[in-house]
Amino acid sequence: MYSFVVNTTLKKQIVNITDTVEKYIEKAKLVDGLCFLFVAHTTACLTVADLDPGTDLDFLDAIEKMVPQLNYRHPHNPSHVGDHIMSSIIGPSSTIFVQNSKLVLGSWQEIVLVELDGPRERNIYLNVLHENA
Repeated sequence: MYSFVVNTTLKKQIVNITDTVEKYIEKAKLVDGLCFLFVAHTTACLTVADLDPGTDLDFLDAIEKMVPQLNYRHPHNPSHVGDHIMSSIIGPSSTIFVQNSKLVLGSWQEIVLVELDGPRERNIYLNVLHENA
């Protein structure tokens, strides 16, 4: 297993981690198989998204609108319960196919960390499953 840290700089932001993942695929000499990613936090998540200019902000605006502003009962900080809910909706993990040592992504797809309660240091874990394992 491999891990890396992403330091976010904003309260809410999207960080492209595709290049870091691709470097690990090369290092692991994974020709064909699966790449598993997991972020070990409850207010951050992983997904695959289009990162044309402005789409990161559109994405953040849209997921924020999905979670209602309620009188939450979270014992240590009710103000960020929405961040926990958004993270759970999107999910802490992503699985990407690898073929011929390349991530199988569509033309506009990038692997992204979605920060919902930053700035923070986020730990991402990566593991691979080789086709002939």
